[in-house]
Amino acid sequence: MTAPQAVELRRGALRLALRPDLGGSIAGLWLDDLPVLRSVEPAALTAARESASYPLVPYSNRIGERQFEWRGRRYQLAANWPGEPHALHGVGWMSAWQVMQRTEDRVMLALTHPSDAHWPFAFHAEQTVELSDTSLRIMLVVANIDARETPMGMGWHPCFVRRARSRVHLELTHRWEADAGKLPTHRVEQNGLDADVAVLDFDNCFDGWRGPARIRDEKLSLRMTSSLTHAVIYTPPGRDFFCVEPVSHVNNAVRSADPIGQGLIALASGESAQAWMQLDIART
Repeated sequence: MTAPQAVELRRGALRLALRPDLGGSIAGLWLDDLPVLRSVEPAALTAARESASYPLVPYSNRIGERQFEWRGRRYQLAANWPGEPHALHGVGWMSAWQVMQRTEDRVMLALTHPSDAHWPFAFHAEQTVELSDTSLRIMLVVANIDARETPMGMGWHPCFVRRARSRVHLELTHRWEADAGKLPTHRVEQNGLDADVAVLDFDNCFDGWRGPARIRDEKLSLRMTSSLTHAVIYTPPGRDFFCVEPVSHVNNAVRSADPIGQGLIALASGESAQAWMQLDIART
């Protein structure tokens, strides 16, 4: 049996373990022995969606009924999660990424995706993960290598440890209400968010995010910033984690009347787009 591919980065008290072969995902991030994100040792990770974080590319969240129209043509996507009627979280998490560059505290991963049943447009993505003494920084660059203009979205899906005093604070302007299928229905005003995770029950996209997201508990004080202005917040009751996800666009944006207005990027052949997120880490 082949041993899992793992890459470990270290800087100061921080240790990060990656599984490039499982969606370019982060298996774990620790401050000394304290998990910063939901974390397992890389050999124990069996699926990207059980990881500490994974990249969202070429779209975030869901595409309703796995179909959409783009520039006058209809596309049908293959199912990519059991029991899910919609296409979920792009294709980056389903793919093996290649290690292109590596040092003790920095690694660059690459993925070339050909047109296939899960996403009909070819693209090339590069994800750079870097530690400083007090932070994790991730950069994602995506290039359209297809002959056609492509819709493009990006982001990350970090899962934070849910502790007794977990609390989130974000400056936001709007929330997208969702139907039973978790697709957005309409936009309502949201004058920020500052609450204990224990009282929240969200699986929603928010926009107008500005400034840092502050995530605190009895052990850690985290500060997350990003070039992206949308956030998906997922706080499932009874689970030992919650998610604050920097993303480029509203869920299901490609099926909306105004995909670009909802944050989706139209990339001409040969063009590229990029985004970054940073997590600053300190003890409480």
